[in-house]
Amino acid sequence: MNDAWQNGNSYERFMGRWSHLVAREFLSWLAVPPNSRWLDVGCGTGSLTKQILETNRPQNIVSVDPSPEFVEFARQSVPDPAVQFRVGLAQSLELEANQFDAVVSALVLNFVPQPETAVAEMLRVVKPGGAIGIFLWDYAEGMEMLRYFWDATVALDKKAEALDEGVRFPLCRDGQLESLVRRCGLKQIEAIPIEVVTHFQDFADFWTPFLGYVGPAPAYVMSLTPGEKQRLKNKVHNSLPINQDGSISLVARAWAVKGIA
Repeated sequence: MNDAWQNGNSYERFMGRWSHLVAREFLSWLAVPPNSRWLDVGCGTGSLTKQILETNRPQNIVSVDPSPEFVEFARQSVPDPAVQFRVGLAQSLELEANQFDAVVSALVLNFVPQPETAVAEMLRVVKPGGAIGIFLWDYAEGMEMLRYFWDATVALDKKAEALDEGVRFPLCRDGQLESLVRRCGLKQIEAIPIEVVTHFQDFADFWTPFLGYVGPAPAYVMSLTPGEKQRLKNKVHNSLPINQDGSISLVARAWAVKGIA
């Protein structure tokens, strides 16, 4: 089953609203000076780019993503002349070397076929002494929204375990991202967890984004028959810690690293 990355609105409802929260804390921790030149690798729908504009006063930003649909969505949602959105691959950036003060990548490297090559490209295009920062969801344990989903899914369908991001992407586990950037030559490395609360008004607010066919979990849901889908919906509902008012509050943890070239 292929991961689907086409509908920007669906992605924002599913994951984008939570990545905005992490991005704010990530950029504060990264502490890049104003008037810097930025590269956002795997910009998706533009949430990190937008956050850079709002909090870091950049000179300019180049934002790259392989999905033409996401890039077009980002252009429309972040119509700022300081930003240049491009379609491109993280592992083969069509950019000159040593031109950016800061290179960042949010929630992307798990989905890049050669993450080492992508980090090497970031190191190539950043200026000597420039900052590189990366963060990924902790699919294995700390992204509770997806853990509840996949745990319920695998209980009903053992074959689905191979689709679980926590199984597919070992890079999302504690210490693995730090090890990767160290092997690639990043210096003065620091690593932290960033945790935010994902608050859902009710179960519909939690479940409906899984019907949007964007990303591995929704792609799996949309492959099911109506009966299978209903059984999974019931299984997830019964497993969630639902508050008395019907709301649901879960933790979303990302692993973040930063260093210099």
